[in-house]
Amino acid sequence: MLAQNWFFVLMFLLLIILLGYLASQYHVAKDITQANRNILTPGSVNILKTMKDPVNITVYATNDDANHGDTFRKGMIDFMARYQREKKDIHLKFINPSAEPKLAQEANIKEDGEVVVEYNKRTEHISPPIAEQEMTNLLVRLARTNQQAVMFLDGHGERHLQGVKNNDLGEFGKQLEAKGFKFANPDLTIAQAVPANGAMLVIASPQVDLSEVEAKKIKAYLESGGNVLWLLDDDNFHGLKIVADYLGLTVSPGIAVDMTAAQYGADAKVAFASAYGDHAITRNFQLRTLFPEAHEVDAKASYELGWKVARLVDVAPNGWLESDKIVNGGKNQKAVFDEKKDKRGPINIGVALERIYGKKGQRVVVMGNGNFLSNTFITNGGNLDFGVNIVNWLAGDDRLITIQPMPLKDINVTIPSDDKNRLIAWSVFHGFQYFIPLAFFIAGFWLWWKRRKA
Repeated sequence: MLAQNWFFVLMFLLLIILLGYLASQYHVAKDITQANRNILTPGSVNILKTMKDPVNITVYATNDDANHGDTFRKGMIDFMARYQREKKDIHLKFINPSAEPKLAQEANIKEDGEVVVEYNKRTEHISPPIAEQEMTNLLVRLARTNQQAVMFLDGHGERHLQGVKNNDLGEFGKQLEAKGFKFANPDLTIAQAVPANGAMLVIASPQVDLSEVEAKKIKAYLESGGNVLWLLDDDNFHGLKIVADYLGLTVSPGIAVDMTAAQYGADAKVAFASAYGDHAITRNFQLRTLFPEAHEVDAKASYELGWKVARLVDVAPNGWLESDKIVNGGKNQKAVFDEKKDKRGPINIGVALERIYGKKGQRVVVMGNGNFLSNTFITNGGNLDFGVNIVNWLAGDDRLITIQPMPLKDINVTIPSDDKNRLIAWSVFHGFQYFIPLAFFIAGFWLWWKRRKA
């Protein structure tokens, strides 16, 4: 009997050791929090997969003081552990700026807790509080190979990449800057040509006609291998018809009408994506996108010029394409399908053109809608992700095309201002911290005492 007991104890200890070894070698995590606080989002994981070289992270923070609840270092270790599980060569170290002020001065550290991230001999600083979106955006900037500027046309009523109006693209521009893009604003009335050292030229829905001289410079830029993103809000090319002809471009006068928009509480003139083309921009892209007053776009593949054309996104599968323009002031006008004139959906509203120019590739994207990237609609569905994917592809950073990490939704807690609700909030917070654990302890002690007496 004694030998049997000892054998059981020995086997139990061996089982504990085996489970400990397996736990150290294999990690399985399941995150049930709303903001994915404990595991990385797919966008961050995909970015780490593109980074082949080691990442060195140095945290300049004073030592933690457990007595006063200062656990910043432990928080950073736990936060970076999520990244280290996906990329083993992320190295994390701590330096106390008070103990080693010379090192902190050489690194240009300005505050306690500042973090320096180094990759491929390039460094960036980031200060707390640090969320996944900020850290992953920093890694994207360090991994970006194309450092050329994104040029945008201005002076003709375009949607401005740094504008704050509802119809501008300022919020989209901020996201591009966070991902390492720089901007340039060439004045084509003065410049001899569109600068050849930019990553691309963005033409965002001009409202007045460009001069013939400006149009010829843009066509010459295309002819010499330049990349272009062209956002169109109607079939009026505003002086750029020679550019449209060079690309074999056609745009519908009418807009896509989507009868399923009512399911999302939207107007029928807001078209929702139903399918994406087989292209680097949209491959594995499954987020819902929406396009207010979108036009059909098509381009002809050209054997002579070498253009290959790919369709990017179809909208309104249960809708149609209006044959005529929507009249001004017709916002509340009810759309009715006309079998004789209108075209049934789905409707393609974006094309990507590509060709080999010299020893490099040339890329162009034309969208029959600029509103989807505006400050009003950029946060809807996957509009931001789709826009960033387009710019990454045009810049030649195909490996950075991914789903973007989402910002935390529950990072802030608002405490009510009145006494009653403050009492409720205090009870909830301290209930989980003190009262519930104390209740479990008392219940356990009572059960132990009851069994002991029995």
